[in-house]
Amino acid sequence: MQVDTLKTASGNIRKNLAPALIVTVREVRDQFRDWRIIFPIVILTMFFPWLMNFTAAQAVGFVQKYGAPIISDRLIPFLLMVVGFFPISVSLVIALESFVGEKERLSIEPLLSSPLEDWQLYLGKLLAAMVPPLVASYLGIIVYLVGVHLEVGWSPPPVLLIEVVLLTTMQAIVMVSGAVVVSAQTTSVRAANLLASFIIIPVALLIQGESIIMFWARYTVLWWVIIGEAIIAVMLVRSGVAHFNREELLGRELDVLNLSWGWRIFKKAFIGTSHNIFEWYRREISQTLRRLSIPLGIMVVFLAVGLWLGSSQADKFPLPVEVLNIKNIDQGFIQGLEEVQFFSTSGIGIVWLHNMRVIALAIVVGIFTFGVLGVLILMLPLAVIGYFMANVARAGISPGLFFTALVLPHGILEIPALIMIGAGILQLGAVLLAPAKGKTISEAWLYALADCVKVLLGLIFPLMIGASALEVMVTPRIAVLLLGS
Repeated sequence: MQVDTLKTASGNIRKNLAPALIVTVREVRDQFRDWRIIFPIVILTMFFPWLMNFTAAQAVGFVQKYGAPIISDRLIPFLLMVVGFFPISVSLVIALESFVGEKERLSIEPLLSSPLEDWQLYLGKLLAAMVPPLVASYLGIIVYLVGVHLEVGWSPPPVLLIEVVLLTTMQAIVMVSGAVVVSAQTTSVRAANLLASFIIIPVALLIQGESIIMFWARYTVLWWVIIGEAIIAVMLVRSGVAHFNREELLGRELDVLNLSWGWRIFKKAFIGTSHNIFEWYRREISQTLRRLSIPLGIMVVFLAVGLWLGSSQADKFPLPVEVLNIKNIDQGFIQGLEEVQFFSTSGIGIVWLHNMRVIALAIVVGIFTFGVLGVLILMLPLAVIGYFMANVARAGISPGLFFTALVLPHGILEIPALIMIGAGILQLGAVLLAPAKGKTISEAWLYALADCVKVLLGLIFPLMIGASALEVMVTPRIAVLLLGS
């Protein structure tokens, strides 16, 4: 019975995907017929790996001359990653023109009039835009590996090669799916090319972070990067499929930035039906928290995972035992009291500003990553706490005592604040993944932004002020009392 059910489900999937694959085959065939597309991709794909091979050979020769082979050992894998990324960025123009380019050339009407469903049409174009960048990236990696093996005799470990291929694939899906979303939501190729900077710049910054990991040879960390990129890729594809509408694509002639309309929507969502601050807290804040009930629960799980991840790293990166000596902890704690200006109002301001900067950064990056990076930033403090708790446990100090002395006094306000602002960030990302009933995507996002700002101004600001006061005035006294005993 289960086998028949699986066969039926598999057959339905193939039946639904078949029209999308027809669009993919048509688009890819047309792309490979156009020499203006293929010629630059092939030439750049072949030339860039050769350039990286030359660079690797020169670097190996230089460092061997001066006795620093570790530089070449770290540089060659980094160049492998760059070789995989370069064709994706060059080929991004194909994805940017997938919808809006055909609209400008007046060639999209026959395709949009086909009996395909919106999601089938969108998925077919997305897969077609993804084939050339991935083919070019894989070809570039092969050329580079063959060349660097012939030049300096280097071959990558199998795990590293798998990681680089997966990184390249995930980055291609993220960039191409983001570009197709832009192409489907803009009215001109010029606008799509300008908006592409919001795709290229974050990915370029991500590449810089990956390069640090590569130069430090922490290759296991790349698995977490791959997982994060896979989550963002799935969300981008889901967002594109959810919000693609062929009627809107044909009917949209010019996007107008109507700030007054946006302000009215945001103001209405922010104030609601309240007439004063007390009604606003009683009605709007309570209703907002009810709307955020699911993201609040998810955020609690994420922070618990962050605590567990931090503690799991203690065995891999243990602190020296002498550092964890209770006397050294006391001395370091007293030095910290002097540096952060504890027991003073200026110290409260310093801690509060630091916390608000972290929250502001989480909100900003969360907006551009469907909440993923924003949540990761908020998980980091719990990961650090878990790391130190596991380390002090290894040194024979009670982790419960450590948590009670250094975290709990101000954490009773700070941790709930992190949970609530994280829930707001998650909702900002989730609203882009599915269309809201009775609202456009802009209206739904403005309502979600209003909820996030309500939580920020109404709850996070005062909670963080209280947490900062406790951290500066109360936590040090409790820590000295408990750890000193």
